[in-house]
Amino acid sequence: MFLQFCNAFLAEELQKVRNYLPLTEKQKKLYKNPDNDIRGLWQSVSLLAQGYRPNQMYEIVAPIGKKHTPPAGNCWKIIESEFIKALTDNRIYFGSDGKGVPRRKQFLSESKGLVPWSWWPHDEAGHTDEAKKEINNLFGANNPFDTPKPERLIHRILYIATNKDDLVLDSFLGSGTTAAVAHKMGRRYIGVEMGEHAKTHCAERLKKVIDGEQGGISKTVDWNGGGGFRFFTLGDEIFDSENHIKSGITFENLAAHIYFTETKTPMRKQKKKSAFLGVHNGKAYALLYNGVLGDKSETGGNILTHKTLNIIMNEIDAAENKNKKPFEYESLVIYGEATKKPYVSLQENNIEFKQTPYDIKVW
Repeated sequence: MFLQFCNAFLAEELQKVRNYLPLTEKQKKLYKNPDNDIRGLWQSVSLLAQGYRPNQMYEIVAPIGKKHTPPAGNCWKIIESEFIKALTDNRIYFGSDGKGVPRRKQFLSESKGLVPWSWWPHDEAGHTDEAKKEINNLFGANNPFDTPKPERLIHRILYIATNKDDLVLDSFLGSGTTAAVAHKMGRRYIGVEMGEHAKTHCAERLKKVIDGEQGGISKTVDWNGGGGFRFFTLGDEIFDSENHIKSGITFENLAAHIYFTETKTPMRKQKKKSAFLGVHNGKAYALLYNGVLGDKSETGGNILTHKTLNIIMNEIDAAENKNKKPFEYESLVIYGEATKKPYVSLQENNIEFKQTPYDIKVW
């Protein structure tokens, strides 16, 4: 029941934001202009709707006098006052003889397109053989993808559900079709792939797209190349199954993780390893871990003491001198194994101590 509710909710929300599909040449040929209407080509569509609504049950008199009422189980789509407006505006058609069942004129110039539906024939959305040829043209016949998706299929999905500059996520990127199509359509995208083909196929395919390859939907969307992408690899896992910091994690990896979880921004790469990580939105961050201070003591300088705090402050001063202006921050957050500084002293100096690993967030 809950899943049914979710599906119904998503379907309703999609109707609010979906894009209509463009008319095909075959569908455009249905539009004629037998009465030379100044508004151009049109086709007639039914004025009937299923069901019974009392205010949509009225008699319509055709130009030659023939009377029409809705057949059993039907009513007119519009109330009588709206019908009179449409009739006055020459938007009602009674057939070439003037006595047919009234229909409404739908002008090509006013058409939003086609309402998307769930039946997509292969001549519109492509098929597996087409997709295989696209991949073979990019990488040759020897490739690991048995069931790739055709670019036309992904194009239709993105055309309906997204607009230019929207963000598209494909968490199982496969051969990279979604990213390639999104790039050609001017969408932003994130693709996630664990296999080695993330490098050998996905990244290489996007390079070809940027160079202007003309396969798939390129001609349809007038693609001639351009743009760029960033390729990232995941760092080492920080925690083990018991939420302890995994042995062997380097200072650099833990520092990058802490800085990101605190600021939701990546930490700038350090040329020289420093306990001071950076400043973000009025807060400075530091980490005491893995002997970063070069301390030869048993704790490796991972405990906040008067001495280690002085070293951190000196590192901040050095970074400010290199930056050629002071950092603007109101408080300092320090991660470490423990602290020997009294709480009152920390509070007076706007220092917040967080203990590793307990205070490290996963996200």
